[in-house]
Amino acid sequence: MEFTMGGRLEVRMTPADVGKRVSVRRVVEARGEGAKFTDTVGVLTSWDDGVLSVTPRSGESVRIAESSLVAGKVVPGAPARRRGPAASFGELARVTARAWEPVESELLGEWRLRAAGGFTRRANSVLPLGDPGLPVGEALTHVRRWYGERGLPAYVQTATGAEGTQERLCAELEDHGWRREVTAEVRIAALAPVGDLDADVSAVRTAREPDAAWLSRYQRLGTPGPHVLEVLGSGPSVWFASVPGDVPAGVPAAIGRCVVDGRWAGFMAVEVGPEHRRRGLATAVMTALARTALDEGASAAWLQVEAENEGARALYDGMGFATHHRYHHFRSA
Repeated sequence: MEFTMGGRLEVRMTPADVGKRVSVRRVVEARGEGAKFTDTVGVLTSWDDGVLSVTPRSGESVRIAESSLVAGKVVPGAPARRRGPAASFGELARVTARAWEPVESELLGEWRLRAAGGFTRRANSVLPLGDPGLPVGEALTHVRRWYGERGLPAYVQTATGAEGTQERLCAELEDHGWRREVTAEVRIAALAPVGDLDADVSAVRTAREPDAAWLSRYQRLGTPGPHVLEVLGSGPSVWFASVPGDVPAGVPAAIGRCVVDGRWAGFMAVEVGPEHRRRGLATAVMTALARTALDEGASAAWLQVEAENEGARALYDGMGFATHHRYHHFRSA
């Protein structure tokens, strides 16, 4: 946000505040008797040689010359969520990871290197939930080598925007030449309202495994080899839903996947064929899966949606899902 303002302001933070959430105001344009300023709110990830780095919820660090500052202060952490179940970042990160288990993995300190033949970034990226036991630069060298040995690009999955997320790691990845390829929102909601939606679920079929018809609708699918089926079938309690369709022949009109893990039910792979949209089929699939998860004792729901997918975001808004944090995939240059 840019604005013109006057009055006296102060910079009330120092390099000792690295790692804290801050709000800073800086000059971006000086002209005539006035000046233009812009605000940045995020985690102060570094302050060296007269340059600050602040990483906001977007995960893309902003570098700010100390000489341009007109105000700055440490601010409280992100406000508590007003709706949906209470959840920490650590709990959600582990629950969402268990819904996309890799074919193979290896620990590097508290980083988990995951690979599944390249099927989805989530199953083929590092999950860094702590200290790798090495300086970050050395850890990233090990990561590149590990994925290179498997013929895969090296990705690190990070998170921003909640208590305990990884703004500092995002900044370090950028400093080492890694670039953010995709950003998605992790959204949560109470599960019962999803199961109570007024949707016609009579045509929805649920099963424990994806059949050939389900796989034919799944857009992310390449060749359905064993690694694909292993990832799709991973998780504590996995369900697949489909709505039969006539066009194309044998391909479901809509599909979805749900993983029940304790109190959590995760929704993913919700897809509707272009020729079947605007008929409420996505809602029907999610409602049927939510009712199945409720029967297994779940009470909270989560899902992931890419930031650019406006249609899906609007659908999930209407179901009561709200953003808990964002996650990003950084790729080695």
